Parts: sequence; structure tokens; C-alpha cells
Amino acid sequence: MAAAKEKIKTTKKSENYKIEGNKLTRTTKFCPRCGDGIFMAKHNDRYNCGKCGYTEFITKK
Repeated sequence: MAAAKEKIKTTKKSENYKIEGNKLTRTTKFCPRCGDGIFMAKHNDRYNCGKCGYTEFITKK
């Protein structure tokens, strides 16, 4: 029998924004290569674009 496929976690677009008073703010970054509208995934030590593969590492202070 075939092995069971793992479910891939997807985020809703509403999770990428937050409402503060009358303002709508982004909670995640846009990819600098792909442009506005393409969000980068936040991992423990980096931001990563799933479309082009661009990665920014988070430096600890």
C-alpha cells in the first residue's frame, strides 16, 4: 500500500494582516524579488519565499 501523504499547512490571507484601529497592517514581509503580494514564510531563523526561493536570515542580537 502507498504511504499516507502528510498534510501541508497553509495559511489564510487574513492571517497575514492585522487591524489596528482604522489601519490595516501586514504581519509578514513581502518578497523583495517577487514584489508586493508575495508573502515570505517566517521560520525560526529565517524568512523564505516559496515562489522564487529568496531567503533572509534573522540575526540574533
